[in-house]
Amino acid sequence: MKLTLASASPRRVELIKKLDYLEVTVKPSAVNEIITKDNPREIVMELAEQKARAVCEGELTLGADTMVFLDDAKLGKPKSVEEAYEMFRRLCGRTHSVITGVCLTDKSKCVTSCEESFVTFAPYDDKIVTNYVQTGKPFDKAGGYGLQDSELASLIKEVTGDYDNVLGLPVRLVDTLVRENFT
Repeated sequence: MKLTLASASPRRVELIKKLDYLEVTVKPSAVNEIITKDNPREIVMELAEQKARAVCEGELTLGADTMVFLDDAKLGKPKSVEEAYEMFRRLCGRTHSVITGVCLTDKSKCVTSCEESFVTFAPYDDKIVTNYVQTGKPFDKAGGYGLQDSELASLIKEVTGDYDNVLGLPVRLVDTLVRENFT
């Protein structure tokens, strides 16, 4: 089965390949994201749908959007070194939510859903955070971190829920949606 992934994320490309029955083509979406919802789950599904619809030409297309929330506040990609440090100060010693919205469409049918996982960080450690920020890795990731980054391993205390979701794509959910709606 052919699927177009509306994403430039190398992590999403890697994760979708777990579904080996899909023949994946990558076509990044350049959609101007417009948020009209208030609820975090509705926001990520809305953005995922915008991305999928922007590139869909009739073939099965997958759009996804991941956001990190702490106390209902969205933590996007840090825009500066100072903002990256501030995010870690807020996240460390606490549990936050990672929500990924997904949308599958072939123009005639559109299905959206989302997955929520929880990540608990250990207390703030300036040496770990400084080393990580200096790698430059925080600046292309929601919440300013990548669970897969080895430099942070000792700062990640617990992951509850779908691990792949925290990486950027809830593969099991996508698999279920494809099988139930498009086969």
